[in-house]
Amino acid sequence: MFGSLDASNFSGCVPFYDNEFEKILSKITICYQLMKTDKVVLENDENKIRDVLVNNYINNPKIKQDLQLNYFFFPEVPESKTSGRTDIRIHNPNSFLNQNEEYYIIECKRLDNTNTVGTSGLNAKYIENGIDRFITKCYSSYYRVNGMIGFIVEDLKIDENVKSINVLLTTSFSSIITKQEITKDSFIDEFEYHYSSIHTDEDNDELKIYHLMFNLSENIQT
Repeated sequence: MFGSLDASNFSGCVPFYDNEFEKILSKITICYQLMKTDKVVLENDENKIRDVLVNNYINNPKIKQDLQLNYFFFPEVPESKTSGRTDIRIHNPNSFLNQNEEYYIIECKRLDNTNTVGTSGLNAKYIENGIDRFITKCYSSYYRVNGMIGFIVEDLKIDENVKSINVLLTTSFSSIITKQEITKDSFIDEFEYHYSSIHTDEDNDELKIYHLMFNLSENIQT
């Protein structure tokens, strides 16, 4: 389904934590592809989709072994220093000294066709309740890199929808300092819809966010 996942297959000379996170995201993408292959039926509910992805696939012992996915994944975890609750927290099993801070975060959001450039649509929620929570440090960024997954729950043109999110970023959410808009990336073999963006958080520190767009529109029960 995908090529080898060793580090030599990932493009660019990136810091270790970026490179490690790209490997994790690549393996999460394989789990998404398995969901598609299995034709799993999903409710149109962000938390329930996330739980199927994490509990049935990412944390499935056989899948983890096959993918050599050695990190620990915890869904719906409260942040210790804020009132935020992260969708997926990812811990390195080899990080023993500072487990309360040393982890990656992935925030999940549904996306559909409704009001794609308006402030009441799910694209706006993707920014307001996703990207902005990293910018305002509601979610921590120990490694200065985190991720988001867009669960596509209606048929749409994904690249065009990403453009709509970028429009919102520069208009309705101009308070978010964006140094690089959501831009197509290339570190995952045989998967087109992965991106990254670069922002400045409220302490004026640079933050990178990866974006995976998972098209689950055919899996949503009607």
